[in-house]
Amino acid sequence: MKKLIFIMAGLIMMSVISAQSLDEIVKKYTEANKLDHVASLKTIKITANMSMMGMEMPMVLWMKNPNKIKSVTTFKGQDMVQVFDGEKGYSISPMTGSTEPLEMTPDQVKQTLRSSMFQNSMANYLKNGQLALAGEDNVNDKPAYKIKATVEGGTVIDMFIDKSSYFLVKTSTTTSQGGMTIAVDSYPSDYTETNGVMIPMKTTSSAQGMNIIINFTKVEVDVPMEDSMFKIK
Repeated sequence: MKKLIFIMAGLIMMSVISAQSLDEIVKKYTEANKLDHVASLKTIKITANMSMMGMEMPMVLWMKNPNKIKSVTTFKGQDMVQVFDGEKGYSISPMTGSTEPLEMTPDQVKQTLRSSMFQNSMANYLKNGQLALAGEDNVNDKPAYKIKATVEGGTVIDMFIDKSSYFLVKTSTTTSQGGMTIAVDSYPSDYTETNGVMIPMKTTSSAQGMNIIINFTKVEVDVPMEDSMFKIK
């Protein structure tokens, strides 16, 4: 009985220590990335360029607090669009042979919203009980905290937070799309403070044997955005 009590006490203490450590990591991550300032903004517009398999594709991302988002990626003169107006999401993908907007599934909407700086907050994940401290690892030969996030739709994201800067330096995501399981590793880098917002200006990702590089070229905050621009006309 005494041995059982000591084991139980040890397990409880370990869970308390882990919880305190996770709280502290999230707090320092929030401060380092200036997320409190982000939450006070009305809009963010990011102009970027995506490189994939020798192709260059310009991108523009509009985000309006709290949950409106629109992205346009141009390929060979055709625009691929993803948009969420706060209630419904739509996508237009001419590469699939259709220029008509298709309504997104709930899981697709959730995945799209994870691209929004107003929605994708580790503090929100913590508040909703979606985070767990999963030890430590090395990323680019530097020690990092490993935090496991189980987000809406059952998608699991392993997030690696640099122990020195408290910047996100890697994510590993496994998700299902169209009946396929897809694993994506992403490495955000080149963190720069722009208009009071701390942003990784470069992200290198690998998925299904393909390498994708996204470079942010311009970050604008509080630019006017009418709600109508998030509607599919």
